[in-house]
Amino acid sequence: MILASGSPRRQQLLRDLGLEFNVVVREVDESFLPGLSPESLAEYLACLKNDACHDLIPNNLVITSDTIVALEGRMLGKPRTREEAFGMLESLSGKVNQVISGVCIRHGSWQKVFHAVTDVYFRDLERWEIQYYVDQYRPYDKAGAYGIQEWIGMAGIDRIEGDYYNVVGMPVGLVWNALKPYLAEGDAV
Repeated sequence: MILASGSPRRQQLLRDLGLEFNVVVREVDESFLPGLSPESLAEYLACLKNDACHDLIPNNLVITSDTIVALEGRMLGKPRTREEAFGMLESLSGKVNQVISGVCIRHGSWQKVFHAVTDVYFRDLERWEIQYYVDQYRPYDKAGAYGIQEWIGMAGIDRIEGDYYNVVGMPVGLVWNALKPYLAEGDAV
């Protein structure tokens, strides 16, 4: 089993499920055609990452994922600067956003592609709270500039509707269910 992701959160989630896997990271051009829904985009990017591992698929089960944060029809990627991170969190303040994770799992000719959507409700954030979080946690590797498992999740999020682990980085319950036929053979756990 291969997890084609450099995300420490995804790696930890799969470890917490008791799965044994190797990590392979391949560079992927994440350009896409405009007009895709957030759900379609998340699945498209997960499949694109899986395609980059085509040479591994005949002999390995390859898992890839991509997470998108959508706010009022706009996609929020990973911030490149402190200012971008601050602006993203300011735009999320007092609003609900959707976290969409697409997953692609392939082994030989077998493929499973799916997504999960979780609504995340932010309370109104003070400017100093945003500054504190950005300066202390540097959320530059996180879509939407936040990690729910960090301080901002405890202090700034009122509630969620949907899968918590999806917001962390991968809908592991859905991944587990997709892997069950493979796991039943005793090859992975």
